This record gives sequence, structure tokens and C-alpha cells, in this order.
Amino acid sequence: MKSIVALSITTLGLSLLALPSPLARPLAAQDLTDVAEIVRRANLASYYAGADGRARVRMTITDARGRKRIRQFVILRRDRSDGGDQDYAVLFSRPADVRNTVFLVQKHVNKDDDRWLYLPALDLVRRIAAGDRRTSFVGSHLLYEDISGRTPDADEHELVETTDTFYVVKNTPLDPGSVEFASWTVWIDKTTFLAWKMEYVDDTGEVYRRIEALEVAEVDGYPTVTRMQASDLRSGGHTIAEFSNVQYDLGIPESVFTERTLRNPSRRWFSVN
Repeated sequence: MKSIVALSITTLGLSLLALPSPLARPLAAQDLTDVAEIVRRANLASYYAGADGRARVRMTITDARGRKRIRQFVILRRDRSDGGDQDYAVLFSRPADVRNTVFLVQKHVNKDDDRWLYLPALDLVRRIAAGDRRTSFVGSHLLYEDISGRTPDADEHELVETTDTFYVVKNTPLDPGSVEFASWTVWIDKTTFLAWKMEYVDDTGEVYRRIEALEVAEVDGYPTVTRMQASDLRSGGHTIAEFSNVQYDLGIPESVFTERTLRNPSRRWFSVN
């Protein structure tokens, strides 16, 4: 699913092992200059492909000493409206100690998201506070907010550069106290409007965190990230997320994304070929 991780895994949505090296050029007639419209299209491309979606995700988490851990899960997404509220559900299969753990998000555009985590070993449903959205997602270098996406209205946007390939947009939080970064910059593909790279800057102006697309494919007519990397530039650790068995427009019902289904998630919708 799209940039799902954006889960944009954001995040699906971002076939290259490195970004192309675009050359700056004068603005052409087809270039957009309205940054609000650029951000709107990027948000739709990265998080709203199809009315719903499903994918198997394998995360390889590497720490600063090169030690690796694996997380594997299936993620479902359903849009309540295009560009509006959404539902996400994640069912873990690996490693054994998190098998059958379920993460559920009811994403709201105009208020804090509702988030729950079901821990089968304790048979416990835990509500995740809205303030936890900037914390690690199951020990990876992706954050909870990366999975369900950051609301565009949370930032002020500035178009700082237009190249042959990208719109480069700087985003400054309207509520600086609610986040750990001073600003973040995103490179948006001018053709697909997918986010190819995001860099987060601290109060000293140092880039301390980066998320970038490594591979992309077209699935059911939608440009889709199939491999992405999130890096902690301070510690040296990183997480690579690989997406497979991606499908869109499945008709996933609303009932799959409710708190009462956390203990008994729908095997039909979480099964992938």
C-alpha cells in the first residue's frame, strides 16, 4: 500500500538504489508554483492510492553495530474519503514474540488520531496516546506518524526549488513544541507526485533523520513504493522496509478496522497470496 509506511511508508509509493541527480532548470509552462497544490497532490499520491489497499511488509532493522532484527506484518488501509480520514490495521507475523500483535489507527485529518495496540501475550488492548506519534514504530527507525502520515495542515510549506525532476518543499511545523524537528524537506517527483526523499533538521540546522525511496513499481495503475529506507544519521542505524503482494481496491469493509476486532482480526483480509 501506498507509502504506507508512509504506512507514507508513509507510509507504498516511493527502481533506483539512489535518487537520480536532477539538474536545475528554468521553470517550464507545465511546472506548478502553488505549493499548496503540490503538497495536496503529494499527499494523495503517497497515502490515498485506490480506495483501499493491502501489502505484506518486511522490515530489516539494523543498529549502529550492524546487528539486524526482522519485523514482518500485513498492513491494510481503507479511505473514508479521498484526502480525508482513513483506517489502518497491521497484523504482525514475525518475530515469534510479536506474532498476532495488532496495531490499529483511525486517522483523523482535523483532530488527533485514535490508535490501539493489541498485545496477545498479555491479552491486552492498549490505547496509544496521540503524543506517541513521534515515537518508534515497534523498535524500527520509522515512527508511528510515518505509518499513517503527517497531516499537511500541521506545517507551513515553502517551495524552495524546482528541478528537472523534483519539487523541493520545506515544511515548518506550526506547533514546534509538538515535534522534535525544526523543519523537514521533501523531494516530490514532478510526474507521479511521490515523495522520494525526506530529510528532518534539528534546531542547529543539522539533518539527523532521512527517509528515502529505494525501489518503485506500478501496481494496478498506481506508482507504488516497494522498498524504502529510514535512517538515523546520529546513531548510524537504519530500517529497510520491503513491500510485496501489494493490491488496491479490494473492497475492505469498515468493520475490519474497529477496536472490537483487535483480538480476532479478519483472517480473510489479512491473508495475502
